[in-house]
Amino acid sequence: MTPHASIREAWLALTDESVLDPAQPILDAHHHLWDREESRYRTEDFIADVSRGHDVRASIYVQCRTGYRRSGPESLYPLGEVETILEWSAQTPNHPVGIVAFADLMQGDAVRDTLDGLRELAPNHVCGIRNTTAYHPDPAVRSNPRPAPDGLLRSKEFHRGAAEVARAGLTLDVWAYQTQLHEVEALARLLPELTVVINHCGGPLGVGPFRERTPADFAAWRAGLEKLAALPNTHLKIGGFGLAVFGNDYHHQPAPPDSERLARDWAPWFGVCLEAFGPTRCMLESNFPVDKGMFSYVALWNAFKRLTQALSQNDRDQLFWKTAASTYRVAFNDAVTPHALT
Repeated sequence: MTPHASIREAWLALTDESVLDPAQPILDAHHHLWDREESRYRTEDFIADVSRGHDVRASIYVQCRTGYRRSGPESLYPLGEVETILEWSAQTPNHPVGIVAFADLMQGDAVRDTLDGLRELAPNHVCGIRNTTAYHPDPAVRSNPRPAPDGLLRSKEFHRGAAEVARAGLTLDVWAYQTQLHEVEALARLLPELTVVINHCGGPLGVGPFRERTPADFAAWRAGLEKLAALPNTHLKIGGFGLAVFGNDYHHQPAPPDSERLARDWAPWFGVCLEAFGPTRCMLESNFPVDKGMFSYVALWNAFKRLTQALSQNDRDQLFWKTAASTYRVAFNDAVTPHALT
């Protein structure tokens, strides 16, 4: 059963707003695609969202167990996800321009076979690896239909697998809760040659034992994030505010929030992230369709534009597209936008 808020198009349509700064180029640094029994969000659905007025010129797809192979060597099953996404997206240049795929790092050194297979399959798209690693013992803290077991980020096998990711010239995306940031820090220190991309603001929590969002909880998250930011091989994705574990219950409101509400709500966390990592190591993400149950694509990017309006244009460009492009080492034809595809 999914822990995410259900997408209700009629509810989302209750709040309408104009696109702010429509000329600002955007590279959406994190989204998913799937076709599941309970919901469907394929390339055409994503393009429908990104074509609502913001200049979203490219995107990064992040693994979510879509379309795995069902035959052949089990270590190569994840190649099916890349094959599926490329098939779905054959007519949409730049969407995605890069793919963060899955390879089981608990295989240790043996994960090299999966990494080699991914790179041979799609050398121009596969740019990173991500595993399911977010864990908390309280069942109320759950962001994945199949929660990770405890200890992956601390495992020597995982560390050896991560070393292979670095040798392959790929990044490692890590989704971990604030209570695990010390484990992410230890991994990044152990492998300084590995670029570690921390997902979703480093997992600040607002459910279960963190429901009250106390100053102590906020301070603990901030301290963990700042220790990670002190390491030069770490980067951060700002987003994921629609994840249920963040504790933002927008989906329980009569109408979805507008961008002014989102910007006001997100400002404390956004400010810490930007101050700690700086524009050259921060990138903005939609985390759609996961976050779509809470707010619209237009409102999300308008909120980011409100939160960055005091920055220089160069810093805004870093956040909106340049950092993601350089971190994942992707290039895209900036003359092609989703507006030309619809």
